[in-house]
Parts: sequence; structure tokens; C-alpha cells
Amino acid sequence: MIYRYKDKVPQLAPDVFVAENATVIGDVKIGAGSGIWFHSIARGDVHSIEIGENSNVQDHSVLHVTSGKFALHIGNNCTLGHRVTVHGCTLKDFAFLGIGSTVLDGCVIEEFGFLAAGSLLAPGKVIPARMLAMGSPAKVIREITAEEETMMRTIVQRYKDLKDVYRDPESFRPL
Repeated sequence: MIYRYKDKVPQLAPDVFVAENATVIGDVKIGAGSGIWFHSIARGDVHSIEIGENSNVQDHSVLHVTSGKFALHIGNNCTLGHRVTVHGCTLKDFAFLGIGSTVLDGCVIEEFGFLAAGSLLAPGKVIPARMLAMGSPAKVIREITAEEETMMRTIVQRYKDLKDVYRDPESFRPL
């Protein structure tokens, strides 16, 4: 469901997938190849949300902003696992957020930064490029491995391909 909010209308590239029960509201821009999966919400009502190309926002995720203070910027090729919450933060290209993780106002996750499942990144914190952080509150623990980088790239491609299947009415439709 895609909604105008006041004078703000979401801008979606032609091949974006938004699940029928996902919600995109207001000042939201979504780049080519990206997907907003089932029961997720991108609420750009009091500030802007920008999602780059080939990023995937998996089921039950919440994307929001802080009025007049913190917009939400999601780069290209980012993965937000199931039940992720991001609020007024910046995710650079290939940022990876594990299932059930939370990223709060003013945080930055740099290129190939990895926040482990169930972790909480407290306001204003940074995960440097190619580093893994975990815990609640999250702390940087080590550099990502070559296998983790491969997994991050593979999931981006898998979700890009999967959204094409879901956009095909012959492959996915109500019964």
C-alpha cells in the first residue's frame, strides 16, 4: 500500500517490489531493483527516507525518521533482515543488518558494516567499514571475513532475483 502524506508522494523506480501488505508513506524514494517485503513499513511522514538500488527490506521491518532532525538513508545493495528497525540513521552501500536488529538516530553503518542479529546500535554510534558489531548495546568486535562478504553479496542478488519472481503475476498471485 502506497500513500501520499500531505504534499509528499513516494517515488519508486519502475521495478521496485512492494509487497501487497507492506506500507510506504510520504517522502520516500526507492531505487531500482529494491524490495519492501511483507508487513514492512517505510513511514516518511516527518522527514525523508531514501533507499538506494538493489536493497532489500525484509518482512516486518520498520523504517522511520525523527522530525526535522534525522532522515533515513539506505545505500545500494543493503540487506535489512526480518524484523529490523532503523530510525533516522545512515546505512552505506552493502550494509547488512541481521534479523531483529535495531539502529537508532544518528547512527552510521559504513560500507560492508555488519550488525549481528538481535543487536541494538545506540544513538550516534558508528560501525566502521567492513566491521562486525554485536550485542545490546552493540560493540564492534572484529573485521568481517571473506565468507561474510560473500554472503552479503549473495543475499543481495538472491533478493533481487526473488523480487522479480514476486513481481511476475504468473509466479505470485492470490488463489
